Parts: sequence; structure tokens; C-alpha cells
Amino acid sequence: QVQLVESGGGLVQPGGSLRLSCAASGRTFTNYAMGWFRQAPGKEREFVAANRWATGSITYANSVKGRFTFSRDTAKNTLYLEMNNLNPEDTAVYYCAAGRPAYIMTIRGYDYWGQGTQVTVSS
Repeated sequence: QVQLVESGGGLVQPGGSLRLSCAASGRTFTNYAMGWFRQAPGKEREFVAANRWATGSITYANSVKGRFTFSRDTAKNTLYLEMNNLNPEDTAVYYCAAGRPAYIMTIRGYDYWGQGTQVTVSS
């Protein structure tokens, strides 16, 4: 049974930092794309960052570029998202996902999802 389990969310002040982790189990994801999405209250789920194992390249949403860093430890089957200089607009539930999407920034094609971890940026 495939499981993705996120952790590391919490409450942080504007300008602060958090590091999210996603532990994957149940299969090997070496040939999969893995990524992070987020969903704010009343909004659609949106892409944050992702990586294709085949190419090694990392794609970021423009809104997080330069502030968030995606990393992936294939040996540990674990995904990370280092988030710096957080602002209230980053408040959302953050989800990790794995799959073989045709377009890495779209939700369609990601077959596996975690339960999400809440990130709240507020003073």
C-alpha cells in the first residue's frame, strides 16, 4: 500500500522559515515525478514545486521561486520543501504527491497524495 506522509507544518511569523518532509512508502518512486502542491481556504489546489527523476530538473511556481527549495532523497524515499521568507499568502495545506503526469505543474497525473500538513503564516 502506497503512503505519503507529510510533516513539519505549523504556525510561523512572516519572514520565518519551515521545512516540510514527506515520507513515501509502499513502492519505489525512482521513475516517478514527485512534488508539492498547496491549497488555501476557498482556493483551488495549486502547484508549488516538483522534480522528475528522469531529468533531475526541479520546477518551481513563480510565487515561491527564490524562497522555497525542493529536495529529494531517493535512498530514503523522502521529499523535502525548505520554505524561507514566508508571507501570509503562503498559508495553506501543503500536500506531497507522486505520479507520472504529462505536465509536471498540473494535478492530473499525480496518482498518490498525502493527507496534507497545515502551514499558517501570521503575526
